[in-house]
Amino acid sequence: MPSDVARIAICFCALQLVELPVPEPGPSEVLIRVHAAGVNFFEVLMRADRYAATPDLPMFPGVEVAGIIERAGPGADRSLIGTRVAVPLFAIGRGSGGYAEFAAVDGGAVVPLPDAVSFEAAAALMVQGLTALHLLRRSPVKGKIVLVNAAAGGVGSLLLQLARRDAAKMVIAAASSDEKRALSLSLGADHAADYTAPGWQEDVKRLTGGLGVDIIYETVGGAFSRAALDVLAPCGELVLAAMGRFGLEAADVEHMLDDNQSIKGFSLLPLLTPEGVREDLAALFELAAAGALTVTDGGRFPLHQAAEAHRAIEERRAVGKVVLVP
Repeated sequence: MPSDVARIAICFCALQLVELPVPEPGPSEVLIRVHAAGVNFFEVLMRADRYAATPDLPMFPGVEVAGIIERAGPGADRSLIGTRVAVPLFAIGRGSGGYAEFAAVDGGAVVPLPDAVSFEAAAALMVQGLTALHLLRRSPVKGKIVLVNAAAGGVGSLLLQLARRDAAKMVIAAASSDEKRALSLSLGADHAADYTAPGWQEDVKRLTGGLGVDIIYETVGGAFSRAALDVLAPCGELVLAAMGRFGLEAADVEHMLDDNQSIKGFSLLPLLTPEGVREDLAALFELAAAGALTVTDGGRFPLHQAAEAHRAIEERRAVGKVVLVP
């Protein structure tokens, strides 16, 4: 095993490749050779100092990894060596360390990964998969008309599929390009709307027979939040799960109150428990292994090209989940 391995660090708000010793697994820890590390939009914001909480620099980003266990520390289960696993670092109090060739984690935090699920798919099913799953639990869709914003993205592409499985009456995908709308339709959306086109709200109202949508899942923020209110049905819900600013003003909220509409906030971390995370990821992996849930590949970048992966997300060139690979 090499004495030094590559890691990506954020230094002065720029991504740099650095060489560090291979982590030594401590008591009850296992050492994972990382085969895929997820890249998330909030990490792009963090790097640019535009996130709600910017850590002290330098730091090593990455909160989700998938790979193979190579070593076991004192007290760890040695039978795990050679096992394919996924590790949601964000769910075990680790907000960093995924952009690396190796990661040492508590052996109890790993989730077995079926052979039929790729490491890249596993990376996509952690932050994004759990987000989609909990969004539907917070606002169930059975028998309802729903609108999914950024429907070709990591969360949106999974959300619309799970909404279809949960018996939504109609799933409308909102996306900004022909390619993204076509992808959304191929994943099970009933209709796809171009939210950048003038009058898109009228098209959505027409699709719903003038009723509007019962639930809007908003995972981006910005001007869309306000524009989407035009298609929200009376008594409907606007679920805000975005990290950016929302374009709502006091008058918008007053109008929502008049129509018995509600705004529901969403934050993933407070909803997670260790046992729940393991069970939910196992269920998502099972769906993916059975072909019942399609994971969209948004691009695979070598570890040393982490900066290019960030640019792909920041410039909205990515469709689906972006991952770093060896």
